[in-house]
Amino acid sequence: MKVSNIQKGLLVRTMICAVSLAAACFFEASLNVQAAPRAQETGERVTVVIDPGHGGDNEGTLEGITKEKEMTMVTALAMYEELTKYDNVDVYLTHTDDVSMSLADRAQFAAERNADFLFSIHYNASVDHDLFGSEVWISSVQPYNAYGYQFGWEQMQQMKEMGLFLRGVKTKLKDNGDDYYGIIRESTARGIPSAIIEHCHVDEGRDIPYCQTEEDWKRFGREDALSVAKYFGLSDADTGVDYSAEADALPEVSLQSILPATIRDKTEPDICLLSLLSADYDTGEVTLEVTGTDYDCPMMYYDYSTDGGRTYSELQPWPDLDIMSGTYPDTFTFSLNFTKGEQPVITVRGYNQADLFTESASITFDKPFVDQEKAAKEALEASLAAEEAASLENASKDSTSDSIITMADAAGNNGIFQVLNDKKQVNFGVFLIICGILAALLLVIFLLYQIQLSRHKKRRRRNHNKNQNRNQSRNVSGDRSRHPR
Repeated sequence: MKVSNIQKGLLVRTMICAVSLAAACFFEASLNVQAAPRAQETGERVTVVIDPGHGGDNEGTLEGITKEKEMTMVTALAMYEELTKYDNVDVYLTHTDDVSMSLADRAQFAAERNADFLFSIHYNASVDHDLFGSEVWISSVQPYNAYGYQFGWEQMQQMKEMGLFLRGVKTKLKDNGDDYYGIIRESTARGIPSAIIEHCHVDEGRDIPYCQTEEDWKRFGREDALSVAKYFGLSDADTGVDYSAEADALPEVSLQSILPATIRDKTEPDICLLSLLSADYDTGEVTLEVTGTDYDCPMMYYDYSTDGGRTYSELQPWPDLDIMSGTYPDTFTFSLNFTKGEQPVITVRGYNQADLFTESASITFDKPFVDQEKAAKEALEASLAAEEAASLENASKDSTSDSIITMADAAGNNGIFQVLNDKKQVNFGVFLIICGILAALLLVIFLLYQIQLSRHKKRRRRNHNKNQNRNQSRNVSGDRSRHPR
């Protein structure tokens, strides 16, 4: 029995829907975002230790506008100042000077003060400078995993209010299963709950606007303090601020085992498919459908290539992702426009919460798309040529005497006439010169006429004198005839 392409497509979509539904149920069960009281029990008075990340020779990331150790100190001091405004809280800083301090010493500082929580302040950067967003790292060991997750949930709410993309609350393990980050490992070993706050990525364009100035770093500190106040349910009698209800509205957690939502995935997404919905070869618009699913953690980013995978776009947030509930749509559409006469080969990569990706199969096209720039230029040139031809034709009809038309390059252009002059105006000075020449010619003609007239009169006078002499001669002869000898 043969299966049609349509039937295959329906089968694949059915399987994907089933997988997505199972994944959604898994996340919902693992997160159990129903409201619950804070899992961590504290006395009436709370002790908080703030650890400005790095210091001394350890400068942190240098990708931003300044050293990370300078940013973390400004943020930690602002956080300290804000937290001290609340009642029943003791706040300490592991250091206030630019000094080198081991991770063990920082954790020991918190243990000596019997801290209820240690917050390590940091800013992020990635190897390829392409990641963006805010995240919180916590211990994998219970009960510190549950405590860290409930605080991280509050922190993510504040970062979301600021407009940052959320990367979630996570753990990271070494190959031997221990916590990867030293400050968390050292704090857990001393019985101190801890969390690393990575506010944003200082090396990515969408996060940079949040961390450009010292005031930006202070704002992060104030938001961190607000997260801590809500987590512990702090209040301030002087201002009337009371967050006690917030401590009873945290996500429900279990103290028995590590929360699945915080486990770092070590495998790529299970599904990443790309389908062509439509392609307009005249306008160059292409609409595509992406289907992606990961059985273990949410999908987080996607990017695309139009040259068969040689280069890729910047990372895009997975549409409608809710990282804290673990929900996301398994299918979405997006459009691309091609305006350079290209014949693209389109590929998509889907990334999960662990920044691992799966690449789709490529989509190719039978013919190039129209070069919109070239087509527009040719259309404009044709329009201008038509307007010019119409203008010349109208001018020729109105006054043929105002244009001088000549044959232009008869051999090379097949006898095409070219308009050389159109209504050429006579210079007034030239007009005067022509008039002067005409006047001179008239004067010469007049003088010649006078000379000829004078000569004619002299000739007539000579002829008249000759005639008189002849007549006198005739009279004398006549007399002689009348008087013979």
